[in-house]
Parts: sequence; structure tokens; C-alpha cells
Amino acid sequence: MNILIIEDNADLAASLWDYLESKGHVIDAAGDGVTGMNLATANEYDVIALDLILPGLDGLELCHRLRVDARKCTPVLMLTARDTLQDKLRGFEVGADDYLVKPFALQELDARLRALARRGKPGSGTRILQVSDLTLDLDTLEVERAGHPIALTPTGLQVLEVLMRRPGCVVTRRELETELWGDQLPDSDALSYHIHALRRAIDKPFRGHLLRTVRRIGYRLSRVDTIQT
Repeated sequence: MNILIIEDNADLAASLWDYLESKGHVIDAAGDGVTGMNLATANEYDVIALDLILPGLDGLELCHRLRVDARKCTPVLMLTARDTLQDKLRGFEVGADDYLVKPFALQELDARLRALARRGKPGSGTRILQVSDLTLDLDTLEVERAGHPIALTPTGLQVLEVLMRRPGCVVTRRELETELWGDQLPDSDALSYHIHALRRAIDKPFRGHLLRTVRRIGYRLSRVDTIQT
């Protein structure tokens, strides 16, 4: 994998570089937010490990600009010593895909980065998935609804793909969590916030809501004949 590490602690950055390089990955690194943003937008990476507290441009603002201004969908793993639920939710809101609290085991970091990199790649099977006026191109990872392009994070894309492959069917929370994180489940209700972001992107600007919550069970994408207007 090609990995970008954006971390201002020189000792930690060196440890991450050495360990990940020993696992066969190609590493770039930046010690401040501005340099990290420049590298992230100028190059193609499989995944980014992003510290929350950075000089020049903090991790939250960097991630937000990466998603909104640069329209980059590179998976982002947020690294931080902050472990409150509010901090984590803020990270997901600006487009982070996963959250790892310091201190962490290097083996877990590698496992999470590998999972995110897989998540950011196109799926297999049918090239175009469609539910009502919503489409997902699995080759280009472009999402449109009613002809309007929709920007999603890699995690949002994966959630959407799972739901679109089973239109009208309920997909349980456990199924989605396993698809996204495998055995490395997050320590907060991350799925709910990825669902919230997905609903805001594919439903809020449009007439007729496709994404439904099935209370205490999971979620489903409605077929066209079940849309409520």
C-alpha cells in the first residue's frame, strides 16, 4: 500500500514509518497540516493516517478540506489522544473513516489501514448498481441521484454498496459492522454516524427518501415503489 502519515510527533512518525515500511508498504510523511494537505491532494494514496492535533492546519480541518474542496475519497484513519465520544463523532462528521486512540498497538494500526485500503477499492460483480434514481458505478465509485453527483467517503461508499446489492431487504447492523470493520469493531456507535452522513447525502437534498431505519434491527434501501413523498 501507499500510505501517507500526517503526524507532528517526530518520534511517533518515525516509529510508524519504520514499522509500516517493514510490512512492505510505501510511506510518505508530513509533520504539519499544510504539508500533509499538499501531499494528500497532489498524490494518490491507498490510505492516510492523520493526527488530530497538527501545527498549521489541524486534522479535522484538513479532513474536511480533503473531502469538500479537493473532493478526495482517500480513506482516512484519524489518530488522536482524545477519546471522548464527541471528539470521535466530530471526526466522522468531517469525513474520517475510522478512529484510533493513542496509545495503540502497531499491529492494530496496520490491520485498520489494510481494512480501510480494501474499503476504498471498487467492488466486484455488476458494474452499475441502481435503486430508484440512485446509482453507484463500481468502477469509478461515482454516485449520482437524479443526475446529481454525490460525494461520499470510502466508508459511505461501502455502506451504500452493501445496501444497494440488497435493495428492499433489511441489512442488520451486525452485518454492516462486520463488513466495515471485521473483527476490529470500533468502541463507539460509529455505524450510526456513517448512516447519518449517508442519509444526509443521498436523501436530504431530494424528494423521496430511500434509506430507511428498521428499528433495533438495521437498515434498508427502499425500492422505487416504496418511496414515500
